[in-house]
Amino acid sequence: MLHRIFLILLAVAAFGAAVPAAGVPLPAIPARVTIGGVPVGGLTTEEARTKVEARFGQPIRLYRGERSWSVTPAELGAAAGVRNALIRALHAGRATAVRLNVGVNHEAVKRYVGHIAKRYHRPAVSAKLIGLKNLAPAFTESKDGQKVDRRTLTDDLVRALHTTFRGGQLLVPLKAIAPKMTSTDFGPIVVIHRESNKLYLYQGATFARTFGVATGQEQYPTPLGEWHVVTMQRNPWWIPPDSKWAKDAKPIPPGPGNPLGTRWMGLDAAGVGIHGTPDAASIGYSASHGCIRMRIPDAETLFTLIHVGTPVYVVSA
Repeated sequence: MLHRIFLILLAVAAFGAAVPAAGVPLPAIPARVTIGGVPVGGLTTEEARTKVEARFGQPIRLYRGERSWSVTPAELGAAAGVRNALIRALHAGRATAVRLNVGVNHEAVKRYVGHIAKRYHRPAVSAKLIGLKNLAPAFTESKDGQKVDRRTLTDDLVRALHTTFRGGQLLVPLKAIAPKMTSTDFGPIVVIHRESNKLYLYQGATFARTFGVATGQEQYPTPLGEWHVVTMQRNPWWIPPDSKWAKDAKPIPPGPGNPLGTRWMGLDAAGVGIHGTPDAASIGYSASHGCIRMRIPDAETLFTLIHVGTPVYVVSA
C-alpha cells in the first residue's frame, strides 16, 4: 500500500513535466476508467492527459440550413479541470466514470451567441397602405422576420461544453418575428364614392360595411383625393365656415337643430368632415356644401369604428 501511494505521489509531481524522470515508471490508471466519457483505463497520466485534452479541445459544430461552422471550447472561454480528474482517476476503482469538471465563461458564450444572432437577424416588414386598387385599399406585402433564440442556443452551447462529446452538430434555433402591421390588421380605412353617394368602410384590406351618404353639391364638390381624420367631436357646435353661403350665419350649439348632428369627424381637407345630419332626406344625393353627411345613427356607429388618423379616400365613382 505504501508503495502504491509513493508511486501516485511521483505521478502527481510529474504532471507538469513533459517527460518523467528517467527510470521512474508512472502508474497506470485502473482498467475501464473513463474521464468525462473518455476511456483512459490502462493509460499513464500523461497519456490520459493528452487523450482527454485532445477530446475536450475538439470544436463544437453548429449549423443552420446548408451552412455549418465550428467553434472551439477555448474560443468560448471554457477550460477543463483535467489535472484534478487525473488524480481522481488514479485513486478510482475499476470501471469508474470520473467526472470532468469544466469551467465556462458565460459572458464569452453570450458574446459568441450575440455574434451569431447578428448574422441571422432579419427584421419583419410591415404592410404599407399604398392607395386604392379597383377602388379598394391596396397594401405592400408584409413579411415575417427572424431572430436567433439566444437563450436556447446559449444553453445548448453550455451543455456541449460540459461534455467531451463532439460527434453531433448544434442547430442554431430561430424564432419568427411577426410584423407590426399586416394588411388584415391595419385598421379602419374609409372610401367614399362621390357620384354614387356611398361610404365604404374597410378593416385593413377586408371590407366591413357600407353606409349611404350625401356629398357636395356641384358648386361645392367634396374634394377628391386621400385625406385623414384629424379631429373627432361628440355633440359638436356648428361654426359658420368662411364662405359666402354662410356669410350671415350664427354658431349653432349641440341639439336637434344642429346641422352636424351628434358626431363630427373632421378631415385635413379644409372645412370638410364626415358628420350626421338631421336632414335624412338628403342622403343619397349631392346636397352638402362639401362635407359628407350621414344619417345620425350611422354617423354615431362610424364614430366608434374609426379614429384620428384613419385614411379617407374620396373617389369619383
